[in-house]
Amino acid sequence: MMKKQWVADGSLLFVAFVWGATFVVVQNAISFLPPLSFNAVRFWLAGIFLLAWIYLFHRPLLRSIHRSALIAGGWMAVWLFSGYALQTIGLLYTTSANAGFITGLNVVIVPFLAFLFLKQKPTANAVVGAMMATVGLYFLTMNGGEWSINRGDLFVFFCAISFAFHIVITGKYAAHHSTLLLTAIQIFAVAILCTVFAFMLEDGTAMWNWAILQEPNVWTALLVTSLLATVAAFLIQTNFQKYTTPSRVALIFAMEPVFAATTAYVWADERLSMFDLIGCCAILVGMIFSELPIALWLEKRRKSELTM
Repeated sequence: MMKKQWVADGSLLFVAFVWGATFVVVQNAISFLPPLSFNAVRFWLAGIFLLAWIYLFHRPLLRSIHRSALIAGGWMAVWLFSGYALQTIGLLYTTSANAGFITGLNVVIVPFLAFLFLKQKPTANAVVGAMMATVGLYFLTMNGGEWSINRGDLFVFFCAISFAFHIVITGKYAAHHSTLLLTAIQIFAVAILCTVFAFMLEDGTAMWNWAILQEPNVWTALLVTSLLATVAAFLIQTNFQKYTTPSRVALIFAMEPVFAATTAYVWADERLSMFDLIGCCAILVGMIFSELPIALWLEKRRKSELTM
């Protein structure tokens, strides 16, 4: 069992690395292909690959599609679309490192949304973690020693809120429907939303412009994000999460912004200022602290003291 847990942790850490690395990859690609058009192609590819996977290995699921699953998947897709759209647009105006850490704020936003909409009271360490992350966000948005809002950071902040809503909504519907089916529905719904808005707000024809698609930065980013960051990441998480605890998974995924900053430094030569480093560290500590099962540890300690 211990070996399985180590394999699971290593696999989930790989997922966090892929997600973190995509910030730089996507940032390079959207200089050629507009953000919404990029996401449209990405999610159409991911949807086709996932549909092929379901057809080959989970064909009975295709017969279990019903109205309630379509509504649940569609509602989840609204927030997933919003999150990815705002994140990708934000990358036009901010750094990959900033985007990674600000996106990670969804970890500390979730408990408060769960309280507002699901009446689940946040833990004390979630509140403290949120305070730490807020301080970190303040330092991360310092520009030359003075506080200012970069519009890219603002886009990504609202992206974090959208992803937090997506997590809460997913938690509401996941217990009532097949995870694989919900994922497929929302991926196709996001692809449709991206396509519609790409034609409304961008030059949607760029999606099938071969001169753009054959750019190495573009096709590499599309393959990485659709195959690795979407389909493979989901399959790995679904397969290995059963061998570890939710708290452990959350802590592993808290490494995503660290990988984002590291890959941005190595591949894009991004440098963090002292204020950026302080902000990143505070956000990371806040994210980790908010997910630590402190109440459970204290309860176990109290019980062990009573039995002594």
